[in-house]
Amino acid sequence: MTRAAASLVLVLVALSSTFTKYVPKSGQRIPQSLSRGWGDQLNWAQTYEEALSLSQSTNKPLMVLFHLEDCSQCDALKQALAHDDEIQRILDEDFVVLNVIVGCRETVDQNLSPDGKYVPRIVFVDPSMRVRDDIVGPYSNRLYTYEPKDMKHLLENMKKAKKLLKVSALSHRTTPTSTHSLPESTAAEV
Repeated sequence: MTRAAASLVLVLVALSSTFTKYVPKSGQRIPQSLSRGWGDQLNWAQTYEEALSLSQSTNKPLMVLFHLEDCSQCDALKQALAHDDEIQRILDEDFVVLNVIVGCRETVDQNLSPDGKYVPRIVFVDPSMRVRDDIVGPYSNRLYTYEPKDMKHLLENMKKAKKLLKVSALSHRTTPTSTHSLPESTAAEV
């Protein structure tokens, strides 16, 4: 009798935790080691080359997170981002995502560090492989950094990246002056 009651309690706890966390349309995904805690329900690209290819083939913007494993600011941002259901939903449905541990898999593309190689840093790239250096965070000394209190700002920038993608699709042959185009060879140099 006590085992049955304990089993029932465990089932109820599991069910209640399911309703409080964002679950993708395609159903519960197996957590990936590539997420490193930034959002286990997301499909993370393994390399910059793969992320660029996915971005082009799905016509979705790429969001690149640069971080360190032993960084208190990175960990705080990770917790805030991973627990924001709206951000997780938009990332899952509308973005290709890549997280890069600085020093382990740093890309050779200097366009991904428009104002330095600090962490945490979030940079958006559109499917035409243009780094969107016009999508910046709230800080003037580190343009591409966010803190946990900045999730609303990050969410607005994600929406801006999606909107710029639509505008870019309408004027495909015009490159805005505030963006950097990545050389075709960049993807192969990862």
